[in-house]
Amino acid sequence: MPDLEELRKKVRKLQSRAGTAKMELHELAEDLPVNWSEVKAVAKRTFDVFAEPDAAKRELSALENSG
Repeated sequence: MPDLEELRKKVRKLQSRAGTAKMELHELAEDLPVNWSEVKAVAKRTFDVFAEPDAAKRELSALENSG
Protein backbone atom coordinates (compact mmCIF):
# COMPACT_ATOMS: atom_id res chain seq x y z
CA MET A 1 0.00 0.00 0.00
CA PRO A 2 1.49 3.37 -0.97
CA ASP A 3 2.13 5.80 1.83
CA LEU A 4 0.14 9.00 2.12
CA GLU A 5 2.84 11.35 0.83
CA GLU A 6 3.59 9.16 -2.21
CA LEU A 7 -0.09 9.11 -3.08
CA ARG A 8 -0.36 12.90 -2.72
CA LYS A 9 2.59 13.29 -5.13
CA LYS A 10 0.92 10.89 -7.55
CA VAL A 11 -2.32 12.89 -7.42
CA ARG A 12 -0.44 16.15 -8.11
CA LYS A 13 1.41 14.58 -11.04
CA LEU A 14 -1.79 13.16 -12.51
CA GLN A 15 -3.58 16.50 -12.07
CA SER A 16 -0.76 18.16 -13.99
CA ARG A 17 -1.16 15.65 -16.82
CA ALA A 18 -4.90 16.28 -16.82
CA GLY A 19 -4.30 20.02 -17.10
CA THR A 20 -2.07 19.45 -20.09
CA ALA A 21 -4.70 17.24 -21.75
CA LYS A 22 -7.36 19.85 -21.06
CA MET A 23 -5.27 22.51 -22.78
CA GLU A 24 -4.71 20.25 -25.80
CA LEU A 25 -8.45 19.75 -26.14
CA HIS A 26 -9.09 23.46 -25.63
CA GLU A 27 -6.57 24.44 -28.30
CA LEU A 28 -8.07 21.95 -30.71
CA ALA A 29 -11.53 23.39 -30.07
CA GLU A 30 -10.31 26.94 -30.63
CA ASP A 31 -8.96 25.97 -34.06
CA LEU A 32 -12.16 24.33 -35.28
CA PRO A 33 -13.06 23.52 -37.99
CA VAL A 34 -9.36 22.83 -38.66
CA ASN A 35 -8.50 19.26 -37.56
CA TRP A 36 -12.13 18.56 -36.67
CA SER A 37 -11.53 14.86 -37.33
CA GLU A 38 -9.18 14.71 -34.32
CA VAL A 39 -11.78 15.89 -31.82
CA LYS A 40 -13.04 12.43 -30.91
CA ALA A 41 -9.57 10.96 -30.32
CA VAL A 42 -8.33 13.96 -28.32
CA ALA A 43 -11.53 14.02 -26.25
CA LYS A 44 -11.15 10.30 -25.50
CA ARG A 45 -7.53 10.77 -24.41
CA THR A 46 -8.57 13.71 -22.24
CA PHE A 47 -11.38 11.68 -20.68
CA ASP A 48 -9.00 8.81 -19.90
CA VAL A 49 -6.37 11.16 -18.45
CA PHE A 50 -8.96 12.80 -16.18
CA ALA A 51 -10.11 9.39 -14.91
CA GLU A 52 -6.65 8.69 -13.47
CA PRO A 53 -6.46 11.55 -10.94
CA ASP A 54 -10.10 10.95 -10.06
CA ALA A 55 -9.31 7.36 -9.07
CA ALA A 56 -6.14 8.43 -7.26
CA LYS A 57 -8.07 11.09 -5.31
CA ARG A 58 -10.60 8.47 -4.20
CA GLU A 59 -7.74 6.20 -3.13
CA LEU A 60 -6.08 9.07 -1.25
CA SER A 61 -9.34 9.98 0.46
CA ALA A 62 -9.89 6.38 1.55
CA LEU A 63 -6.34 6.16 2.90
CA GLU A 64 -6.69 9.46 4.77
CA ASN A 65 -10.01 8.39 6.27
CA SER A 66 -8.71 4.97 7.33
CA GLY A 67 -5.79 6.26 9.31
